[in-house]
Amino acid sequence: MPSAVMASEPPGTLLILPATSRHRHAMLVAVVLLCAAGTAALILLRGNPPEHRSAAPRRPEPTVSAPARPPPPPPARSQAAVGFTTLNVSASGGDFAVQVFYPAARPGAAASVSGAGAPYPLIVFSPGFDIDPAAYTTLVGAWTQAGFVVAVPHYPFTAPGDPGGLYEADIVNHPADLRSVIDEILALSASRTGLLSGAVDPTRIGAAGHSDGGDVTDAVVANSCCLDIRVKAAAMFAGAELTSFSGTYTGISVPALVVQGGADRVNLPACSQQIYDSARAARFYLDLPGAGHHAPYLQNGVSPSPAGTTYQRTVDRVSVLFWQGYLRGDTAARSGLAALSSSAPPGATLFAGSPVTQDGVCPGAPQ
Repeated sequence: MPSAVMASEPPGTLLILPATSRHRHAMLVAVVLLCAAGTAALILLRGNPPEHRSAAPRRPEPTVSAPARPPPPPPARSQAAVGFTTLNVSASGGDFAVQVFYPAARPGAAASVSGAGAPYPLIVFSPGFDIDPAAYTTLVGAWTQAGFVVAVPHYPFTAPGDPGGLYEADIVNHPADLRSVIDEILALSASRTGLLSGAVDPTRIGAAGHSDGGDVTDAVVANSCCLDIRVKAAAMFAGAELTSFSGTYTGISVPALVVQGGADRVNLPACSQQIYDSARAARFYLDLPGAGHHAPYLQNGVSPSPAGTTYQRTVDRVSVLFWQGYLRGDTAARSGLAALSSSAPPGATLFAGSPVTQDGVCPGAPQ
């Protein structure tokens, strides 16, 4: 962000501006967070990872291992109750677990879906590589309590503790896995009986992801290999375009939210900027200049700190308004995106609209 812009605004202001500059970005690799224990999920394997697959080079980073498990129910943030359940989804390469959170009549496992706002929009959230899905509890909870069904897949070979080990090149299978998640949840919602009967509106589906999960999300809305026209809005947190996917990137044609930490050295800002630049519908770029790769999105951040918590609150608030505005069609929420000013961390900026000049290139992305 240009220093002149930053100097002209009081600390803590969130601006809506035409984007005029970019930062630099790095490719995604994993870091794991020890999180509160949740219900263990059985992840059935696809078999041994295919040795001939390869992925874009990743920057190695120290990790802290944690068992793969579904997230626990999100902590209460309002009067809304949150229910959760675990599904076993079958895909072409095997079965995997999916944790589903939904507005509920009472909090807890297998609680009845609240009929107050049903059917609800669906958001499929793809976690980052080698990151325990439980680490996203706060983010997932914010969306669920705002009136969305949120599905969190445990993609094979991706979560720490997976019995088959970690194999990042399996990312090329995840767009198809994501489609299978949507298929399964829509089928359960269409059923006359069952916990999720009538829970989801098939015309209001969003996709989101962090790190490698952001790559998968972008592929589903921007790459000819993997397009799913059922997805009507997308949010990419520290994501990138990847040459690992076989198709061609054509630009995002649905409303898009791109979030990036300016101090992220795992995923360089140029990668998120490339995604934002290519978007052809309503688009937003939330720039967090002091944030790294994890703290804005993970439960308590990798290193809990007041700054990390502030970033999380900003991401929660902006993303909730984005989903309400572009999955629910809420014009007040869209106006809210343009009115944010009080709860942003110092220097945060929300870019919108016109193309920008990208600063640098994104490693592993098509140029």
